[in-house]
Amino acid sequence: MRGPEAPPTGDYAYCEGLLRRDDRDRWLASLFVPREPRRHIHALYAFSLEIARVREIVSEPLLGEIRLQWWRDALEGAGEAKANPVAAALHDTIVRFDLPKAPLLELIVARGQDLYGDAIESVNALEAYASATCSNLLRLAALILDGAEAAASRDAALHAGIAYGITGLIRALPWHSARGQVFIPAGILQAHSASRDDFAAGRASPGVLAALADLRAVARAHLDIFYARLPGVPGKSRPAFLPVCLCEPYLRLMEKPGFDPFRTVIELPQWRRQWILWRAARRWG
Repeated sequence: MRGPEAPPTGDYAYCEGLLRRDDRDRWLASLFVPREPRRHIHALYAFSLEIARVREIVSEPLLGEIRLQWWRDALEGAGEAKANPVAAALHDTIVRFDLPKAPLLELIVARGQDLYGDAIESVNALEAYASATCSNLLRLAALILDGAEAAASRDAALHAGIAYGITGLIRALPWHSARGQVFIPAGILQAHSASRDDFAAGRASPGVLAALADLRAVARAHLDIFYARLPGVPGKSRPAFLPVCLCEPYLRLMEKPGFDPFRTVIELPQWRRQWILWRAARRWG
């Protein structure tokens, strides 16, 4: 770990505020991370938020590509990036912990796919997307906490991130459908005679519900592998994985009678999320 001069504390405070407002689950989970590295976890997830919302703030794909290229340059600490609080905090974190940039670049590439709304053809393609957008973040968070990457941590991050990413995509389905994005693999849709038109119309047909059940099964399969790998993860790294403990409660909410994927808000009261995270922190510690 290296220590640059005068860390930009205001930039880190901005990152925390962004998380607290727009990514409450990860912010609550970060409260169980030791105080010193916590702000660096905030920087990592604030970067993820900024990249994820590029699709929402641009009017056409070309503008999104320009914005994503700006973030690629920002990873190198290029000129004007220092004026952006998230970019400044992230660059400081990368330098301090000598983090690899490849996982962050993979995340940017994966989010670039969002600009075009292309169909995801297979479960493998969806897993690759979730790995790039979520597993990579967990891997880097574990590196921040432990300083050295154990093979068990990397494997756990892979499966934890896929479970977390797929669960999040199902939760966000109403918003994605409204803007023409469908993250359910085409193969699963075809197997249940569901179509992208069902999602555009917000139609919870039997085929759509069956397809989502298949997707939840994929998330649970990766969740099971993660929990099987967790005992081998070094103790210092484990708090990085705490957001994943919220997956199972969310998946159970999706299986309640009357669930409508286009209208049912999948959310837990904050007190319950805190309790789940607290219990997991005690068990995993």
